[in-house]
Amino acid sequence: MRLHTTTWGSGDRIALLVHGLMADHRTWRRVGPALAERGYRAIAVDLRGHGASGRAPGTEGYRPCDHADDLVETLQSGAELAVGHSLGALVLAQAVERLKPARAVYSDPAWHLGAGPAGFRAELFVRGRSMTREQVKGFNPHWADEDLDVEMASVRDWDERTAYALDAFRGADMWPAGAVVPSLVTLADPSTLVPPGAARMLEGRGFALRTVAGAGHTVHRDDFDGFMSALEGWI
Repeated sequence: MRLHTTTWGSGDRIALLVHGLMADHRTWRRVGPALAERGYRAIAVDLRGHGASGRAPGTEGYRPCDHADDLVETLQSGAELAVGHSLGALVLAQAVERLKPARAVYSDPAWHLGAGPAGFRAELFVRGRSMTREQVKGFNPHWADEDLDVEMASVRDWDERTAYALDAFRGADMWPAGAVVPSLVTLADPSTLVPPGAARMLEGRGFALRTVAGAGHTVHRDDFDGFMSALEGWI
């Protein structure tokens, strides 16, 4: 499936941006322009089932491999930089060998969806659709008003079947075997998706890790300045 894309800038260097579950290209509203100021042409996708991209005919069409295939079909290979957040980091890792960016950044990646009561539960995400703006603000006290507006809009445009499709991958080992290209992992503080033991494992597999102090899961919206600082030397 060819995905809807949004572009900031017109530089010679290309940066690819891949959002997480329930979001779309609008989550990069500050990151895209910031990269454009640094000479990039920043291209953000809407994953299938999100934003203005198409929908799969059924839940089975929303597997991580389907999202990864869409990235390869939509985006050109050989970009200078590719950035994926959460689900976007998961599918970017599955597409990176084919996309061949010069560098990759994985932000609080969803490479392991824990099983059990404390693990991934699609119904919790679906239940989040009914949250009010004030409730979203309560869970994300550091977000700017514009990010709250974006969240409310992107959730309205989201196909909840994308969450139910991930239920089949709870507890699965989706950790990348190694860094295919020079790769940075930026982490929330603390990260529930990449606990300390997993962080040490990733370092052993060739990934550089940087934690953004005090940031929540959506690092680039929780602390934009901290996120961009963590990218220094990589962008």
